[in-house]
Amino acid sequence: MSTDAETVAQTHPFQAEVAELLRLMVHSVYSEADIFLRELISNASDACDRLRYEAIAKPELLADGRALAIHIKPDTAAGTLTVEDTGIGMDRAELIDNLGTVARSGTRAFIERLAQAKDGAGLIGQFGVGFYSAFMVADRIEVTSRRAGAAEAWVWTSSGGAGFEIAPATEAQGARVARGTEIVLHLKPDAKRYLESYEIERVVHTYSDHILFPIELVGETGELRQINAASALWQRSKSELKAEDYTQAYRSIAGAFDEPAMTLHYRAEGRQSYAVLLFAPSTQPFDLFDRGRKGHVKLYVRRVFITDDAELLPTYLRFVRGVVDSEDLPLNISREMLQNNPQVAQIRKALSGRVIAELEQLAAKESAGGDDAKRYGKIWEAFGPVIKEGIYEDFERRPQLMALARFTTTAGSGRSLKQYVADLKTNQTEIYYLVGDSLERLKSNPKLEAARARGIEVLLLTDPVDAFWSAAPLDFEDKPLKSLSQGEVDFSQVPLTDQETKPDEAEQADDATIVATVKLALGERVSDVRASQRLTDSAACLVAAGKGPDRELERLLARHNRSPGTKPILELNMRHILVKALARAKKEERETDIADLSALLLEEAQILDGEVPEDPAAFTARLNRLVMRGLLAA
Repeated sequence: MSTDAETVAQTHPFQAEVAELLRLMVHSVYSEADIFLRELISNASDACDRLRYEAIAKPELLADGRALAIHIKPDTAAGTLTVEDTGIGMDRAELIDNLGTVARSGTRAFIERLAQAKDGAGLIGQFGVGFYSAFMVADRIEVTSRRAGAAEAWVWTSSGGAGFEIAPATEAQGARVARGTEIVLHLKPDAKRYLESYEIERVVHTYSDHILFPIELVGETGELRQINAASALWQRSKSELKAEDYTQAYRSIAGAFDEPAMTLHYRAEGRQSYAVLLFAPSTQPFDLFDRGRKGHVKLYVRRVFITDDAELLPTYLRFVRGVVDSEDLPLNISREMLQNNPQVAQIRKALSGRVIAELEQLAAKESAGGDDAKRYGKIWEAFGPVIKEGIYEDFERRPQLMALARFTTTAGSGRSLKQYVADLKTNQTEIYYLVGDSLERLKSNPKLEAARARGIEVLLLTDPVDAFWSAAPLDFEDKPLKSLSQGEVDFSQVPLTDQETKPDEAEQADDATIVATVKLALGERVSDVRASQRLTDSAACLVAAGKGPDRELERLLARHNRSPGTKPILELNMRHILVKALARAKKEERETDIADLSALLLEEAQILDGEVPEDPAAFTARLNRLVMRGLLAA
């Protein structure tokens, strides 16, 4: 039963993010304003899809006999463009929720990038806030909607300001919308070109030709003329299609403006029959790192949309967009059935294998040159961090995913593990890597020094996911991966480069004595102290024990209160001047200098790891004391 508040017009504020989004759109000029019509048509198509699916269980929803369709009506005299559909429609609560909020975790980041962009149309398309893009061309919008099977219709209106008004539909408005949604755009003066039939047809042919429902243009006398092909492109033969057909289909399905970096179109026959049309974008969408890690492959059954939440690909392939259309699944398949249906499980397995095989083919073309060589590079640049999640999660396909991975290393960028293994140094038996939060910091990390002296290539891993997948016991072509910030390393069997000479053993300090002295001075601040095989120039570094999390993973877990943190191991470069100074202080029994130098070595190592000394004031005082002693001695 409706309350009194629901029977009169009410004004509601927009969610803060929506208000800011609308402000940016209303007061900005974009070169690709066509996006608004594509997005409204896409929303209308989704509404028709939802009704057709709900009508499987409730046929009475389509009992009025009205065909599922999308109508576009220009009115030159009134200066309005109307987009209406006969789909599922919305009730009052749905109008408020769907048109008053943007329920996406990436909204703030999107708005910040939109505000900085010179041309934000592509960003709007990637983010999928399509309805609001209509405010690029309209200074006022009226939405009249009646949910299928409902008695009441409701009207939502806004001028793109701070809020919107919602009220019961008048008798005349309700009569126009027996089911579905009508959107009336009061066009701005510079957008009146969208009232021309040829302009509307151009946009539909470019972006929406493959919408499965008829898009009909309403003429001046009310006659209807279908202006889209309304055919399932994925059901057509590849020989019938051109590259531009796939690009248009991708943009329509994915709601994007970029070019697809990969297109996969085939029909599976045999125990199951289904058509597949999948795309890998060439740019990163804004929802890629949403916590839900939701996939974007739509499931159809005999051209009837079922769901976009069937999880037909593993989460590390969630950047793939497209359609799977089955001939065998039941139309009334539920979400529970999707999770447990053996046919769906077989589709998932086959689909995942086919996508990875296609990525492997693209990766194999990298060295061939030309446009094909660049395509895999675009995919990896945009989605490499996501694909690497599979190394951690998908044990079965781990070798394939590791072969697909590309890395920045001390030898260059875009390096594969196959290239790394081919360039191993004499007697090198491990693949070395270092994890950190920035490339610049990693390149200057002292843990690289001994490897650099021998020309050993090191993988430089800076994506947050790198700390997780690299923690697993991994190998590639029987060469284990080894962290330079964990456990002990031994480069002694790998020859030094010509530019380096072995240190004079006669000049080395008494290692055991120095190590014991520093360990006693630092006490519980470290778990151990030892001579380093990693360092050639720096005085000290911190590493993790051979078992347990790597240093970077431990820091990540500690930030989220998922690890109590363990004491690090301090490694010393026994040939460094500070370590030798500490050895002299030990011989001369200068206890204050021993304490200060030991603490300084630890705190320098913390700073080099991007950490702050435990007591910055004590660190500063200690450093000042040592500097003053040096100045006085000089």
